[in-house]
Amino acid sequence: MRTLDRLIAQAPIFRGLAEHHVDALVRVAREQQTVAGAYLLRAGEAAERFYLIREGTLALEVQAPGRGAILIETLHAGEITGFSWLFEPCRWQFDARATSPMRFVSFDGTALRGAVEADHELGFQLMRRFAATAVARLQATRLQLLDVYGNPGAR
Repeated sequence: MRTLDRLIAQAPIFRGLAEHHVDALVRVAREQQTVAGAYLLRAGEAAERFYLIREGTLALEVQAPGRGAILIETLHAGEITGFSWLFEPCRWQFDARATSPMRFVSFDGTALRGAVEADHELGFQLMRRFAATAVARLQATRLQLLDVYGNPGAR
């Protein structure tokens, strides 16, 4: 098994995928790196990729008028970001900023949507994995918003 194949197959979100499904992911994947402070995605821009973090940390943020960036969650090695490529109109909902130098695998979501159309089982497997992660992110967002907008005078 090649390095990229193994990397993808062993990622928590993809663990247990059939070998031919891992192969489909490998065909649309490439290894990349970036420096601290670089943005992988910006809210409102076209969502055409998703990312598996190999090393480093990534901050998911929302911009609040008059307040700047609000941290929603920090992601680490083995985690993914970028679900918006799955859902029309395929626009990012968050900013994602590297908070340290990062190595990651970038997946071409546009090409993967074509592979999913040809292999519905691949689509099902990805959707159930991404949906579980999206639910966890929604919970993190809810908790962060409770903290941000909580009543400071409450006991």
